[in-house]
Amino acid sequence: MTILIELAYFQWLRNKIITPHQQTGKSWEGLLGQLHTKEFVWIIPNDDNRIHDAADLRTQFSYETEGETRELNLNVPVSVLEVIIALSARIEFQIDGDAREWAWQLIENLDLHKYVDPVSPRMAELIDDKLDEFIWRNYSPSGEGGLFPLKHPPQDQTKVELWYQMHAWIDENYEI
Repeated sequence: MTILIELAYFQWLRNKIITPHQQTGKSWEGLLGQLHTKEFVWIIPNDDNRIHDAADLRTQFSYETEGETRELNLNVPVSVLEVIIALSARIEFQIDGDAREWAWQLIENLDLHKYVDPVSPRMAELIDDKLDEFIWRNYSPSGEGGLFPLKHPPQDQTKVELWYQMHAWIDENYEI
């Protein structure tokens, strides 16, 4: 039963992202699955707030499925996919648009959109490398390789919490 609930949760998360599947006929199930199995680790103060935002998705899922998710393991670490979806909802709140489209934009910012199905072992390794680069802040000081790349960063983005990176990215790219 737990496996079925976890699968339903993954499908629920997947539906929170718009992929260009309709236009291209391509699928990103392997990529999304890998994003969901990769633990998000925070190393910058206050990025633990992104973990709390992501964990709130599990509560939302429970409410939307009328509490039938008692067996969803809420004590497992938060995934990168959950963090991306939670941040996309924050972006939607800040500047409108569709959170599902914002989630895909964040995947593009990580340069992961090119990993279409089927995901080969080599592709999976490359995805994992990019995710490690993001999680451990081994991307460029401009934010390139992370969720929020900037053309004119005010400071080294590898040392800035994601919340402020998001706001700098919004300010640089969108009129609000």
